[in-house]
Amino acid sequence: MNFELFISGRINGSSDNRFSQPLIRVAVAGIALGLAIMIIAVAIVTGFQQQIRDKVIGFGAHIQIAYFDSNNSFEFKPVYSNQPFVHTLQKTKGIRHIQAFGTKAGMIKTKAQIQGVVLKGIDTDFDWSFFKDKLVEGTIFHVNDSTATDSVIISKSLASLLNLQVGNNLRMYFIVDNKARGRKFVISGIYDTGLAEFDLMYLFGDIGQIQKLNGWGKSQVSGFEVFITNFDNLGEMAAKVNDATGFDLKTQTIRELYPQMFDWLDLQDMNVIIILALMVLVAAITMISTLLILILERTQMIGTLKALGANDTSVRKIFMYQAVFILGRGLLWGNIVGIALCLAQQHWGIMKLPQDSYFVSVVPINLSLIHLAILNAATLIVCILMLVLPSYVISRISPIKAIRFN
Repeated sequence: MNFELFISGRINGSSDNRFSQPLIRVAVAGIALGLAIMIIAVAIVTGFQQQIRDKVIGFGAHIQIAYFDSNNSFEFKPVYSNQPFVHTLQKTKGIRHIQAFGTKAGMIKTKAQIQGVVLKGIDTDFDWSFFKDKLVEGTIFHVNDSTATDSVIISKSLASLLNLQVGNNLRMYFIVDNKARGRKFVISGIYDTGLAEFDLMYLFGDIGQIQKLNGWGKSQVSGFEVFITNFDNLGEMAAKVNDATGFDLKTQTIRELYPQMFDWLDLQDMNVIIILALMVLVAAITMISTLLILILERTQMIGTLKALGANDTSVRKIFMYQAVFILGRGLLWGNIVGIALCLAQQHWGIMKLPQDSYFVSVVPINLSLIHLAILNAATLIVCILMLVLPSYVISRISPIKAIRFN
């Protein structure tokens, strides 16, 4: 029998009125509160990063393939849509979807406003899944191979700025061969992603309109957008896509297209690291204080055990087991409180945010079993390691003095 574990269990199960009992409750509450804060902090930051990242990807895909000499003016040299690598990549594991696109910079002119925008042309293979839940008014349009539709969808921010509504005509002007050319479109829907930088820039229409403006053929496009199944494999998948394309085509990841956005998201990790470090430190200090008081309170018991032949290591194990019991209770309640609050926010959206400032309308939550396991394991390990040194106080307790201790 493990007598250290047995004695530790008897001590924890004791109902005698000791000074340490309220302290133990405080320690459990402190650990639970610290873990709950860590769970909530990680869930919010990773949820925020995930939502913003998904919104940016919704506008530009994970990987973009375009002509190698293309610049950043949204004016691409055309490539043919029947590239041999398209079918190869569609069968590649890890790639979810490939679609052709076209872009053309221009200006929207109303009676009172002029706004520079980018018309993004989509083809029949366009994946509407991102915009279906972002559409706030109207409907999405459908592209066919026979004739180019004049329907477009614009953002809520752009519609509000230019005082436009669903069904209104929209006149847009483009520069082609150093001459201004106008096109009239009809607004079929209004979307809202909350990303002002992108919402004010893009409107979506038929790629056939861009092909007509540029004098391209039906098989010529600005490039291809590649969606992958796992963002964590972005670098690996970009290398595969780059190997599959020719030397005259350039492959860029969404991180390379919008580095400032992803650098800003990466900075949020530092905030989480600071919070986690502080919470773990508070939990460890709480446990150190609790352990020292437990040792002082049980000085007579320590002396008796030593007098009966128990060595310092065995006595230390008794109190380390007791500390682990306290830690376990704290971690249990911390998980219950933290997960419950996260689930409540996830399902009911209790905490709201101003979308203009934070790009999301409610506090986002991303609960991950991996994150929960790491937080629990890290808290437990760090606290136990920091308890080893204070437990050596036991070796300085003399059996004779301890038995006489009052």
